[in-house]
Amino acid sequence: MRQRTNPMQLLHSVEQLALVPAPVHLAIGVFDGVHLGHQAVINRAIAAAHSEGGSSVVLTFHPHPMRVLRPEKAPRLLTSTQHKTLLIEQLGVTALLLQEFSIEFSRTPPRDFVLQLLNYSKALKTICVGEGWSFGANRSGSVDLLRELAAAEGFGLEVVEPIVSDAQVISSTRIREAVERGELDQAAKLLGRAFTVLGTVTEGNRLGRQLGFPTANLRTHNEQFPPDGVYAVKAWHRNTEYGGVVNIGVRPTLEQTRGERILEIHLFDFEQEIYGEDIEASFLQYLRPEKKFESLGSLKEQIERDAAMARVIYQERKRVQDKSQ
Repeated sequence: MRQRTNPMQLLHSVEQLALVPAPVHLAIGVFDGVHLGHQAVINRAIAAAHSEGGSSVVLTFHPHPMRVLRPEKAPRLLTSTQHKTLLIEQLGVTALLLQEFSIEFSRTPPRDFVLQLLNYSKALKTICVGEGWSFGANRSGSVDLLRELAAAEGFGLEVVEPIVSDAQVISSTRIREAVERGELDQAAKLLGRAFTVLGTVTEGNRLGRQLGFPTANLRTHNEQFPPDGVYAVKAWHRNTEYGGVVNIGVRPTLEQTRGERILEIHLFDFEQEIYGEDIEASFLQYLRPEKKFESLGSLKEQIERDAAMARVIYQERKRVQDKSQ
């Protein structure tokens, strides 16, 4: 995680656009994953702010619109709102507007939505969207409508073409499928960064501590996990990097019957109590599938081997990274 000199301003309503120094250059989209295609849209707003002055602002939605409109078909997320906020801040925008997405909001006529943006911004100079973006009630708003409004209201419109990789458009769906298959290098290629999971630490049964390997259960927010198993990882807590080992699965040795998938992480050389705090984990290497052990003693021996292997992998990756900097 990278730290910024000037923190990003966080807004929670269109009305708060009035707080942003003018002129405003606005990138709009759902941006789940903040992948290379999303970054192209956001970077267009950043570039406009740099060249013309003013503020670069990202407008995105919480929760994901599909979770409101068609929850039974809502996909697993690549990034929760909290995770997405962190990634967008790292791109260097001035402000992020998290628009609550509700049934009522979904009924806003598209023309009214754009006019609200114009009304509350001190001076809306640019709107940046991806090609084919649709918005407003019944997704009836289109890029053509934006062009019409841009000509009538005097703002600039930047329509960003899709980014293509291996002859296919980069999309959140494509990345989600790669993560689900465990193709994390492919996911990273499409994201433009390593695939990571951000979770909040919750209290577990403390069995790991009894076995000599205290673990933190990470509560994620409907995010897509890689396949079950054990992974070497690097992770960040409060902007400090640690090596670690992660288990994803249902913990069969403990005879859990609910079938709930849990992400447990053990950080090397880390002894803090951090319940309620966030950890971001990047997967370095798959080590083995999850399995059921005959006894806790056998489980402890395997965890020792897993941790030793993960520590070697992390240290080697860190050595290579440090050497290249």
